[in-house]
Amino acid sequence: MFNTTPREIRAIASRHLILGALFFLPKPRRLSLERRLRGREEYRKLQEADWVLMSWGKSGRTWFRVMLSRFYQLHFALPTENMLEFDNFHRMNPAAPRVLFSHNNYMRDYLRDWESLAHFTGKKVVLLVRDPRDVAVSQYFQWKYRMLPGKKELNFYPPHGAEVDIFEFVSNPDCGIPRIVDYFNGWARAMPMMGDDLLMIRYEDMRADPATALQRAVTHTGTPGAPAHIEAARDYAAYENMKKREAQNEGMRASGQRVKPGDESNPDSFKVRRGKVGGYRDYFTPDQLAAVDAMVEGRLDPVFGYGT
Repeated sequence: MFNTTPREIRAIASRHLILGALFFLPKPRRLSLERRLRGREEYRKLQEADWVLMSWGKSGRTWFRVMLSRFYQLHFALPTENMLEFDNFHRMNPAAPRVLFSHNNYMRDYLRDWESLAHFTGKKVVLLVRDPRDVAVSQYFQWKYRMLPGKKELNFYPPHGAEVDIFEFVSNPDCGIPRIVDYFNGWARAMPMMGDDLLMIRYEDMRADPATALQRAVTHTGTPGAPAHIEAARDYAAYENMKKREAQNEGMRASGQRVKPGDESNPDSFKVRRGKVGGYRDYFTPDQLAAVDAMVEGRLDPVFGYGT
């Protein structure tokens, strides 16, 4: 009952009504309109949010969100059934923050601003980053085994059913490493503007010490936690525990549904797949690997630490 507000239901219904009424428009215009409508709703939430968790897809956000949800449940004495979704915890306990989880994708279309990140000024932001090469490989399996056809269209991925190999996918400027590098570089340029409001957490550091990463995030956003709560959240969200709960269709619900694999017989269809640091190297020939590395070397801002 605490997951979806009447306001959110109205926003979703309104979006579907508008798109339904304009079904006759050419598909590119309808997709552009849908992105703007989604961006409008996300921008509204940004104004109300206490802080923002920013990431590119497949950068460890689900894992971080499970840890954060369990920490808030313990810290604010909340029920443990559902994951944090914007303001659902805040509605149960006003002391709990409203957290916007965003890729800053649709908001850019709504604001007609694809370069500036000024709309985040004044907000606490935790920027979760991961090596773009690992991100792109993980995104390939998401696209291949989990992503809905409409989502592929909406976000400029290869169409549903397309025969695309993994090297072709990660090289694609619309969805692969080049686009991810551009996204990261945009945040690097915004860092001086954001100042102390921006905290960067690297996935690789979070894998090495998840408790410290979580403590840094909650301290940065105003709710420093007791060590016992931090450690309990870390243990609950441990990789093997999350993998087991997904396989057994257990654990906290997200958007009213439990996170589950696309195909229980296919390990690559799991939301929690491998999580291996540097695992991208397992999927390419030596020549392809050199090309993949060249997409990052000398192109990604060194502030992220993913160069040579």
